[in-house]
Amino acid sequence: MSTTAEPVPTGTGVWLHGVTAEVVPATLAGLTGIAGTPARAVPGAGLVAVVSDAPLAEYGEEALRRNLEDLGWLERAARAHHAVVDALSRSGTVVPARLATVHRDDDRVTRVLRERRDELAGTLARLTGREEWGVKGYLVPGAPPRAEERAGEGGSGAAYLRRRRAQLTAREEGQRLAAEAAAAVHAALAGYAAAARRHAPQDRRLSGAPTAMVLNGAYLVDRDRLDGFAVLVRELTGRHPELRLEPTGPWPPYSFVAGPEAEPAWA
Repeated sequence: MSTTAEPVPTGTGVWLHGVTAEVVPATLAGLTGIAGTPARAVPGAGLVAVVSDAPLAEYGEEALRRNLEDLGWLERAARAHHAVVDALSRSGTVVPARLATVHRDDDRVTRVLRERRDELAGTLARLTGREEWGVKGYLVPGAPPRAEERAGEGGSGAAYLRRRRAQLTAREEGQRLAAEAAAAVHAALAGYAAAARRHAPQDRRLSGAPTAMVLNGAYLVDRDRLDGFAVLVRELTGRHPELRLEPTGPWPPYSFVAGPEAEPAWA
């Protein structure tokens, strides 16, 4: 009994990168979006959506569902999406769209701009003059405590058990202190920033760090206060030697927007 393969969708959808108040033409010149197609502007309701055409054979309903499970494809798509959002953020203020926000056509994009104009304009106003910075905190292993060294005295079997208990206790205590330090660092940075988010720490396989990440914070900082933010990070590093703090940025404000919702390309 033969089966008939599902037809491959034809045509293109519209991948939304972000929304801004205006786009400098030079920003889009030569800028490549998803699938190697040029980034272009779609104006509407006094705002501008920046999009790129997405072939439905790869970005339609079934294809997206399948491809979003492919880490290699996902990384390539994320890089292409970020390249456009980053270019927009460097030339002005942008509300980044959620990854894989695909609309059926330009008319659907302009409808979203009309329906969510007040919300998007308000978000743009809130983000203007500010940048997102990340601060990651990694555990700094401490030297073995004296109590652990003393636990090694005595007979070999008993000494080994005491030593192992002491090691486990020291490790648990170190993790507890690191967690408290991470909370204190985040509170201090959040108090300085205009807004803050604490994301889940990245797995070591993703971060590539030799020790565990205990802080993965994002901070929306006024541009005229960036120097003070950098000073505060250095002060907190000195205050909390159990953590290695790593600032990153500036980033487009991914952590501080509820971007335009996806409308399926197949709708």
